[in-house]
Amino acid sequence: MTDDIDPQLIERGRKVFAGDWRFIWASPSVETLPPMQGLELAFVGRSNVGKSSLINALTGRSGLARTSHTPGRTQELIFFEGPPDAGFRLVDMPGYGYASAPKTKIASWTKLIHQYLQGRSTLARVYVLIDSRHGLKDVDQEVLTTLDKSAVSYQIVLTKADQVKASELAERVAATSEALRKHPAAFPELVVTSSRSASGMPELRAAMIKVVTERGS
Repeated sequence: MTDDIDPQLIERGRKVFAGDWRFIWASPSVETLPPMQGLELAFVGRSNVGKSSLINALTGRSGLARTSHTPGRTQELIFFEGPPDAGFRLVDMPGYGYASAPKTKIASWTKLIHQYLQGRSTLARVYVLIDSRHGLKDVDQEVLTTLDKSAVSYQIVLTKADQVKASELAERVAATSEALRKHPAAFPELVVTSSRSASGMPELRAAMIKVVTERGS
């Protein structure tokens, strides 16, 4: 859990994410990625874990990232750009695991995810979204292993916390934190969020601003 966050980071995060965020690019393959400019903060997770809803909640724009109840809706790397002083872009990645699409299509998305995670020098941090109702699955562990091997810094974000009882959520946080000890590239602190209630959003914004500040210094 993120504790004792600097109030200045909270306020800076609020201001940056209250700015003008917009879609700028969609990449179905690594060959079509946008030119590298500034830093990139990416969101990855199982299909239907709530990546698009989280991006919308972070930016306060309900229609910025497309949401769908159909797993596998996001089929490309989707890039969003904020105000000029933000210094970073947001990347919505295709969901992995189950998706209502042909297996060949799912395989291509999975390949794209792994290629991007392994070869993007502007990638400052990956936020791995885990559904609070289900916790870490084997398919999540595969992605964490890829990130470990690539030495890409990543942090776990628990989503849909409003849909879990407090006692169950505490158990999920403890189990996830314990599992992370086996992953050298993982940032040890979790962020617990709900896109519906906006809980955890100030903390996540602040954590992202901190990454950008430290990486840029």
